Amino acid sequence: MARLFALLVVPLIAALQYGGSAAAQDWPTRPITMIVAFPAGGSDDILGRIVASRLSEILGQQVIVENTSGGGGTTGTGRVARAAPDGHQFVLGTSATHALSQVLRHNPVYNAATDFAPVGLIAEQPFVLIARKDLPDSLPAFIAHAKANAATMQYGSAGEGSATHLVCAMLDTAIGVNAKHVPYNGGAPALQDLVAGKIDYFCPVVTIAIPQIQNNGVNAVAILSKSRTPVLPNLASASEQGLTNFSASTWFALFLPKGTPAPIVQRLHAALSATLETPAVQTKLKEIGADIVSADRRSPDYLQTFLRGEIDKWAGAIKAANIKVE
Repeated sequence: MARLFALLVVPLIAALQYGGSAAAQDWPTRPITMIVAFPAGGSDDILGRIVASRLSEILGQQVIVENTSGGGGTTGTGRVARAAPDGHQFVLGTSATHALSQVLRHNPVYNAATDFAPVGLIAEQPFVLIARKDLPDSLPAFIAHAKANAATMQYGSAGEGSATHLVCAMLDTAIGVNAKHVPYNGGAPALQDLVAGKIDYFCPVVTIAIPQIQNNGVNAVAILSKSRTPVLPNLASASEQGLTNFSASTWFALFLPKGTPAPIVQRLHAALSATLETPAVQTKLKEIGADIVSADRRSPDYLQTFLRGEIDKWAGAIKAANIKVE
């Protein structure tokens, strides 16, 4: 009986394994969907479309960007966690979708560390503090104004639990202010209301702020990373302006659903690496203030380890800022 089992089952297992490997080698067999878990026009969307365009050329199949917003980025990301692991759907992950989502809620809708196959880290971007035009444009003067008008100050965000919410909330803690939070459905509408003077300040990723800063639609107060960014070389960092204990940046990476065959993960990883080595892509990412990570930080294994560290880092920051966990 054991010999009969071996004769019947072992070839079947081998055939299934070979079939899976062959299918992986043929990938992609149709257009691929990149889920961006935030609305069109935001920093995630802009970066995602730059990357998707070059990936399409390298892979020989169109990479379609689909904006699936909601839940602070968890709606679209959760969709990919539940998707078929065939390589035809992946998500542009960020600190919001894969780190903040894990520490802001007692019961996250997915486990960022185990429900995805990491592909590779792409880039990092600093956050920036911008204010409406009639507010001070230096950090010390902004802090003085915020403290003097604490009862009426309001800041906008891309949504409850979004990275822009957390960064502004932690900034408030660092400067000793408790302003009202006004959540929006994405960073673009929050920026629009800031330009219109309906809110007082906003802490977006630098990408979406650059046009309004250059057009004098808002006041740029401080880059919130430790050092200045090349796209806004004249804007001093928060650290330079005296807030030495505060720093905030975000990151972007690609994730496939858990269980995606290793050959597909590796092929997408190789395509991503080639994308990031493309001079035109490097130029476009530099223009939006995205710092491409070095080659030694792009592997799937590095991203997995990096992600766990980011979850721990944000958990500590949220606790220190006394932000409520749902």
